[in-house]
Amino acid sequence: MNKLDYIRQLLSLENDAIKNTVQLLDEGCTVPFIARYRKDHTKGLDEVEIAAIRDHAKKFEEITARQATIIHAIDQSDKLTTELKSKIEACFELSLLEDLYLPYKVKRETRGEKAKKKGLEPLAKMIMSQGTSHPEDLAHRFVGQHKVESTEEAISGAKDIIAEWINESADVRNRVRNYYQKKAILKAKLVKGKEELAEKYKDYFDFTEPIYKLVSHRFLALTRAQKEGFLTVKIQPTKEEVLPIIERFFVKGTNPCADIISEAVAESYKRLIHPSIENEVFNELKAKADEQAIKVFSTNLKQLLLAPPLGGKRILAIDPGFKSGCKVVCLDEAGDLLTNVTIFPHPPQKEADKAMSKLFQLVQAYKIEVIAIGDGTAGRETEFIVKKTKFDRDLDVFSVREDGASIYSASSIARKEFPNYDVTVRGAVSIGRRLMDPLAELVKIDPKSVGVGQYQHEVDQTELKTALDDVVVSCVNKVGVDLNTASPYLLSYVSGLGFSLAENIVAYRHENGLFTSRSELKKVKRLGDKAFEQAAGFLRIRDAKNPLDNSAIHPENYSLVSKIAKKLKVEVAEMIGNENLLSNLKQTDFTEINQFTFEDIINELKKPGRDPRKKVKVMEFDSTIRSLSDLKVGMKLMGIVTNVTAFGAFVNIGIKENGLIHKSNLSDTYVSDPAQYISLHEHVNVEVLEIDVPRKRLGLKKVMVG
Repeated sequence: MNKLDYIRQLLSLENDAIKNTVQLLDEGCTVPFIARYRKDHTKGLDEVEIAAIRDHAKKFEEITARQATIIHAIDQSDKLTTELKSKIEACFELSLLEDLYLPYKVKRETRGEKAKKKGLEPLAKMIMSQGTSHPEDLAHRFVGQHKVESTEEAISGAKDIIAEWINESADVRNRVRNYYQKKAILKAKLVKGKEELAEKYKDYFDFTEPIYKLVSHRFLALTRAQKEGFLTVKIQPTKEEVLPIIERFFVKGTNPCADIISEAVAESYKRLIHPSIENEVFNELKAKADEQAIKVFSTNLKQLLLAPPLGGKRILAIDPGFKSGCKVVCLDEAGDLLTNVTIFPHPPQKEADKAMSKLFQLVQAYKIEVIAIGDGTAGRETEFIVKKTKFDRDLDVFSVREDGASIYSASSIARKEFPNYDVTVRGAVSIGRRLMDPLAELVKIDPKSVGVGQYQHEVDQTELKTALDDVVVSCVNKVGVDLNTASPYLLSYVSGLGFSLAENIVAYRHENGLFTSRSELKKVKRLGDKAFEQAAGFLRIRDAKNPLDNSAIHPENYSLVSKIAKKLKVEVAEMIGNENLLSNLKQTDFTEINQFTFEDIINELKKPGRDPRKKVKVMEFDSTIRSLSDLKVGMKLMGIVTNVTAFGAFVNIGIKENGLIHKSNLSDTYVSDPAQYISLHEHVNVEVLEIDVPRKRLGLKKVMVG
């Protein structure tokens, strides 16, 4: 099977689309570039489909590399046959591939190997043939040879050899594997003496569930509890049902040797097959749980990165705190730091009046337009102080999620940006900049630290990084990047660039001034034709000489735009934003432009450089609710969604504890995937269902409006 056939088996996509996509990827094209500018090659595949082709192509390479390794290893032992080689080359499931390799693997000295050294393999073969001879009579012939001292020892050794043969049967292993997948039970038990420490896992102290019913978040919770030493987790099929499955392969009716083989089956299952298949099935469950958790994380991260930006306004940002005070910074329209102070409106200092006076002065002196307050410790209390302050103008006050702000403030990136300021100042700046442009600020932080994951530390870290990097790259290129203002951290995610070229772009800006055209990018150190091709369409230049440089139209298509303008007998600049003029055009009038490219050009000319993100909205929490004790069952409140998981959504209603809307309370109909019913940052009406003050838990229900 070749690579294209392998991918075609797994994805229901057109042959040419797969072939062309693989070719583009091999040529060094990025997923965003292919999705946006090579639709004619891929028949309009989106980023998810292109990434799937990329991942399956990589998997194919891994499998074929393993096939080659196995074939070479068996060949070296002079045991490779034409039939075996064909079987290996035709197998593209790793577990089955390893089954084929198992009989030929170089092993440590096993019980079966020791028995073979005593010359007992012929006895094992005689017993396996299940003739009419009694096993004791057969075994007697081997007593006295190779230090075999009794018939019992001979039979025991033969049984060890047979047990390993049974374990090495690919057919048996596959049949047992299928049984496990359909009927095995996962059991979790509390480790004795860990009751108190394991309190948060109380629901799993004596837990049993068929593995086919296990959901991702539950399995990952069990995995975490086992890793922490609180639970033992085992996969336990019904042994009485498994053994007959294996016996059917080896026991031939009633004969003198049948009992020995049955005993070997039981021994093989207990000592070899079960531990191996249990581990394998556990790993498969883990892989599926990881995939689901990573999918949830990726969806949340995308929504977080594409959160509505406020845009260029003068912001007063506050990183709130009690004893250590609230760090206040003022930022200009570009997000540059103007000044910083610390105020102490809360206990123990209680300098509320002094704090309000200082806030008033800062708003006036720095012409502040908006106030941003971190949503962490003392966030709500600080918001009350701010709203009590009588400013000389109307100001919107935003609660900004600060997950990861402390990670950023202590990072090398923050130290490089603000070498002369401490972590509290950097954290406050990050809060303000997040409101201004969430995407530009959040790319500086490890996605795992932004507070929207589900058991992210339990999943495969390599797979997680790949998926989250894909999300960041997708979001950055979807929005587009201002070539003259973007940080190297934001530029590094632009298609075809990377951090080294991003730094070279910023260095070029410092040395030569702002870019005036996309073509000027070619003057940047080490930025060659391929990097230019991949990156140019995603970079924007405001007030450029050529207005197309501030659009998503790729420079390779500028000549096509000129042809459209010529047909309309207008200048290119006259077409931009002129929907009436553009709406009457048909692709059939421009045979040199394919349908995909034509539609993209026209849509972009209608609304050039359009930001796909929504407009930011202020969330007004109920001012009478400050803690769990202020709540009552049945209350209806407004909240903002802070995290979406496989089992529901967490909502901030203006207190320290986020409430959970379990997926059963998201809709009147059955909810399989909460992400289809609710999204990050969504402003929702909720009803209080349950309040558990000791455990600091809050149960909510989504209330349908209208």
